[in-house]
Amino acid sequence: ILMMFLTLIKFRKKASDVVEVGKKIMQNLPPGVKIIGTYWTLGRYDAAWLYEGSNEKDAVKLWLNAGDVVRTETLVAISREDALKLL
Repeated sequence: ILMMFLTLIKFRKKASDVVEVGKKIMQNLPPGVKIIGTYWTLGRYDAAWLYEGSNEKDAVKLWLNAGDVVRTETLVAISREDALKLL
């Protein structure tokens, strides 16, 4: 079973530095991680990544080397349909 993660990203450095780190992350994804989408956002966060992984460790591994360039907050997400089954 794959888990869905949403990581909210706040830039700590200029956008061009963040883009370079993002490219490195995409080129070195942990096994089993699939990026669904990357988005630049307005508001409190500058970007968001939606991705699948087999467990929480996958989400941690993804951002380990980006701490000096971005600050992240990662949420576990489930589909609306799966949430309704829990009710």
